[in-house]
Amino acid sequence: MENRPMVRKNLYRALLLLSFLAINAAIIYGLAAAWGFLNTGADKSSILHVGGMLEKAYQPSITWTTEGQRGRKISKQALGELEKDYLNAWYVKNIALANYDPLGIEDYYTEDARKQLKMLVKNNQENHIQIEATTLSHHPRLEFYSLDGKLAVLTDNNVVQFENIYVNGELIHQEKTIYSYQVILMLEDGFWRIRQIVKIPNQPEVKKPLQQLSFDVKNWKGINYYPKDNPWDMFGDTFDETVIHTDFATIAEMGLNSIRVFVPYEKFGGASVDEMYLQQLETLLDIAQNNDLKVLVTLFDFYGNYDLLDWTLTQRHAQTIVSRLKNQEALLGWDVKNEPDLDFESRGKDRVLAWLAEMAKQIKEHDSVHPVTIGWSTPKAALDLSNEVDFVSFHYYEDPEDLEKHYLALKDAIGSKPLVLEEYGKSSYSGIWNLFSNSEDAQANYHEKVQAILTREQLPYFLWTLHDFELVPTPVVGRKPWRKAPQKYFGLIDTEGTQKPAYQKINTKEKGITN
Repeated sequence: MENRPMVRKNLYRALLLLSFLAINAAIIYGLAAAWGFLNTGADKSSILHVGGMLEKAYQPSITWTTEGQRGRKISKQALGELEKDYLNAWYVKNIALANYDPLGIEDYYTEDARKQLKMLVKNNQENHIQIEATTLSHHPRLEFYSLDGKLAVLTDNNVVQFENIYVNGELIHQEKTIYSYQVILMLEDGFWRIRQIVKIPNQPEVKKPLQQLSFDVKNWKGINYYPKDNPWDMFGDTFDETVIHTDFATIAEMGLNSIRVFVPYEKFGGASVDEMYLQQLETLLDIAQNNDLKVLVTLFDFYGNYDLLDWTLTQRHAQTIVSRLKNQEALLGWDVKNEPDLDFESRGKDRVLAWLAEMAKQIKEHDSVHPVTIGWSTPKAALDLSNEVDFVSFHYYEDPEDLEKHYLALKDAIGSKPLVLEEYGKSSYSGIWNLFSNSEDAQANYHEKVQAILTREQLPYFLWTLHDFELVPTPVVGRKPWRKAPQKYFGLIDTEGTQKPAYQKINTKEKGITN
């Protein structure tokens, strides 16, 4: 009992000593961190308000010219830093004009420049003006780089820009412009900041001669394809070369000569296309070639943004895939997007059409040999942008008796432009959700009637689809069972691998196909 006061006293001493050591360690660590910061310069990733998100959200194409540059020769690393900050300056300006948000302006504009920009944003906000803007391509020439590496002068030629101008929330103007700029940048606190940017006359564009587009749709007889066990999800871990080869051999045996496949935008990596998925798509085209089939590739499946600030990302996506596949022998052509008219109501028709028109143009710039189309959900919708595509595609799931009427009306409206029935079909589902009013025989009768029209009008087609599916993903048709159930039974072959009566109704004469 007598030792307890002494034990307590020693315990208190130990606690006081440990506290003293901890406080001193924290002070020393803080001083070391501050000293390191002062000696190494500001870390952009810690200072920048929006972090690395800018690089992921804004990726216009950029091509530098440094020949004839005056001053100190710039290193590859220094040019990369200059490029990153210069493009980020454009992006934060676009964000400010669209959302009245000055986030990042301090980092990419000098004091005088940001004052002017903030005044512009304030004036727009007071007058309820919003400007959505983006640039898609830059061609900067580095004119001067100072000996101390803190001043750069560049000329950015023929910058392709798009603008949507809103007043009180209403779109009043859409515009595509091509401007050139003289730009002065200063290196301050580890950031290249724009000091001055002034419009100058454009330089004459030197365009490469395009290869002659040559194709003939009249012999196209195809099918929209997904494997039986993983519809709408055929790439990635579920990609199975053996299954695809077997299915393609079956399609060829039917006398069909082409298939249509879909590239899911997000799953393929968006702007940063995943190499594994790209290789799988190449493999699919190789398998098609081995079975004498051609492939119509539908891009941007499950994409639905269309915002101008997203355009540089979709541009990168298309550029990567199109440039990689354009020399594939099995490639038939490009479909920009499947049924984009279904997004008119939720995204705005003008916004969707503007994106489609630009994307069709960009695909043609990367591949001038293969034709481009858009997969409209109805004959009426296919009137949109008919002059921007090489052949007009429409889908049809209504009564076969009315198909010829709709086809002839569309043909008359678009003139000599080739037409393709890109999707058509009928479900054989018969159950509680349609009061048992359907059958496999009704499906076969439907295909027999449609095939008669296709033959009479010499209308090329891609039917929907080869297999029945046991599962249909919810994002495709939603959760409602009366929509999901019928979608499982559009195939010509049931889930057990048995040919349904409709299989025998497909016209397979004259298998040959020409591009």
